[in-house]
Amino acid sequence: MDWESFLFDMKGVLIESHFLPGVEYFCALGQHDSIVLEHHENYVKQSYRNRCYILTTTGVERLTIPLTNKHGKVRISDIMIDYSYGWQTNFWRTLQSAYAASPFFEHYSDDLRKEIFSGEKFLFDLNHRLLSMCLMWLRWNKQVSVTQTYAAETSLVDLRNVISAKPDFAHRNIIRPQVYRQVFGKAFVPNLSVLDLVFCVGPEAGHTILASTREN
Repeated sequence: MDWESFLFDMKGVLIESHFLPGVEYFCALGQHDSIVLEHHENYVKQSYRNRCYILTTTGVERLTIPLTNKHGKVRISDIMIDYSYGWQTNFWRTLQSAYAASPFFEHYSDDLRKEIFSGEKFLFDLNHRLLSMCLMWLRWNKQVSVTQTYAAETSLVDLRNVISAKPDFAHRNIIRPQVYRQVFGKAFVPNLSVLDLVFCVGPEAGHTILASTREN
């Protein structure tokens, strides 16, 4: 049985951590009561683990967390954030420029700024904290835990490495994007970071994600 056929049949899902994930990621999580983050995989370059995408006045922009030890086979739990570039300040300026005029930016920005400037040492730990924050924003009461070892097989719904940057979401059967009013542009841009959705629709974000999920 392939993963698509039992995505909604089990209550627990196993998935890697993403940095401020796209809407597709939350569509994959929405039908499950518990979320288990893979804590023992090797870091994968050019993935969503340390990048997200937002919409700015010039179009889609990638925001990336710089890392200190991403060469060779390094376990995700050992990947450290590089603070020598001042990425937090640049991140926040870009975010303010993109979303300060959005309807709900002021409502959620304090939570996000606190996490971004928390000084978390490891990428996985920051992603974990940001995921918990996003779930709170969505008003989803889900249990989040991490793996204790790496297991090639699991009784959970295994979505590890399913949601990848290449190919994009259109090649998977997880999300059917629901259009909402965005800050910039005339054409709707789907599957951006959940930040775009939350800043634009606020407390309706959770419902929008569920409406975007493929089974609905």
